Amino acid sequence: MGTLSGKGALVTGGSRGIGRAIVERLTADGAEVVFSYRVSKEAAHELAERTGAHPVQADLGNRDDLSRLFSETERLLPHLDILVNNAGGGRPGALAEYSEEEYDRTMAVNTKAVFLAMRWAAKVMRDGGRIINISTLNTDLPVPGTAVYAASKAAIEQFAKVAARELGGRGITVNSVAPGATDTDLLRAANSEEGLARATTLTALQRLGRPADIAAVVAFLAGPDGGWITGQNIRATGGMVL
Repeated sequence: MGTLSGKGALVTGGSRGIGRAIVERLTADGAEVVFSYRVSKEAAHELAERTGAHPVQADLGNRDDLSRLFSETERLLPHLDILVNNAGGGRPGALAEYSEEEYDRTMAVNTKAVFLAMRWAAKVMRDGGRIINISTLNTDLPVPGTAVYAASKAAIEQFAKVAARELGGRGITVNSVAPGATDTDLLRAANSEEGLARATTLTALQRLGRPADIAAVVAFLAGPDGGWITGQNIRATGGMVL
């Protein structure tokens, strides 16, 4: 039996990248997992067939989709013990050039959806549960072009710190994990090879992170050994210099 045997988990944005690795790790550790995806249907269903996880198509920027995701999760799982708010997005762009529509979309997916998911989980999660928000190193590293994205993630770090105090009496821990440069399709699409090489040189371990590296931190926080950690933002960066 795995360390998460008998636990029910929801992972948002679970079909690709870091989210996919989190689904793989939590199911390997014994959890029954529901995960959301927006457009990557083929990847989502391949992951579901391989891990036994349950895919639910949902655009987290759409309030009706988000409500349906919560309802489907309650239908598919006997109980909720773990919530991983991983889904996120947002085009890099200078603050002066960022449109109001892009701002609204980034905040809807990265911030409002997390708020709604945490509010829902606070009502249905069993005592002793785990809530984990995936943030970014950019909340501490002010890279040009990341203002809106970083602001949206900074908000969910604060959600976690306050919710940890509000839910601690029920034994529910709430934390954030802030990855550094992690080798995903999205990272490579947004950066040149020169930029990726520079990120490697700024990292103490001299490589890009792997999605499985971040999933390991999430699994620790979700498991029994992470039960005394709450209200924290853990920078999983490989020692990236700030």
